[in-house]
Amino acid sequence: MPWPSFSRVPLTPSFVVRQVRGVELFERRVGSGPSVVILHGGPGAHHDYLLPGFDLLGPDRTLIYYDQRGGGRSPVPRDTPVGWREHVADLEALRIAWGLDRLTVAGYSWGGLLALLYALEHPARVARLALISPAPCWREARARFESRFTARNTAPDLVALREELRASGLRERDAEAYRQRVFELSVAAYFADPTKASQLTPFRVTGRTQQEVWESLGDYDLREEIGRLVIPSIVLHGAEDAIPEDSSALLARELDAPFEIIPECGHVPYVEAPDAFQALLDAFLPRAGRHDG
Repeated sequence: MPWPSFSRVPLTPSFVVRQVRGVELFERRVGSGPSVVILHGGPGAHHDYLLPGFDLLGPDRTLIYYDQRGGGRSPVPRDTPVGWREHVADLEALRIAWGLDRLTVAGYSWGGLLALLYALEHPARVARLALISPAPCWREARARFESRFTARNTAPDLVALREELRASGLRERDAEAYRQRVFELSVAAYFADPTKASQLTPFRVTGRTQQEVWESLGDYDLREEIGRLVIPSIVLHGAEDAIPEDSSALLARELDAPFEIIPECGHVPYVEAPDAFQALLDAFLPRAGRHDG
């Protein structure tokens, strides 16, 4: 289907550092209207790489981003735990600090799985769930994703581009341009069209946090538990995402949610298909002047 083109209105953000549960979490707000909490991926990444794409949702909503503990501008000492239970508890503490009775949550990638973990722990505190390219909700599906991503990341074309960059001398001529190109080639396998990797805001992942989150989940399987949730939800999945389609389809089925497959799109719909991304979520998320039950 043809997606409408939306205007791109620059929004002025505000920032604050929240002290919760013995850690400091960096928070960014933008827009006005009903609140939507945005959960970034990783684990161990930060919210910046969701910009400017996710801000497309902001003119009639207050978007609340925060860097999860152990990533970005929310660093923690090495002896501070950063497993999944800590992330869920942080979000609940933030909900209380924000003075919100229930949360509308938009979770991207790992953030989608974090949103589900939070909903399972605090089902009465979730009003709506928007899950965008969600990480698989059981370990075997995640293993299939890892295998598919590795295969794409080591494809001959990408290997050749990395070799070409190493031999180009760009590192000596323009170190910043070299770092940007290294980043693009490191994330290209997430995209249906690898050339669009240049449009993704650069980010880095804190390895210790990423490792501890996955280790804390162990051989996880949330499928049966998710089926008990009764929360209005939507699931977005790029047709060419390395995350298995059956993982997102099962999630949508268990949540009794619309399953929206975005054609010619990989893992990053807010970059690869911004009009579809905005249209689908704009219709689902609460907004100023519209009543959502």
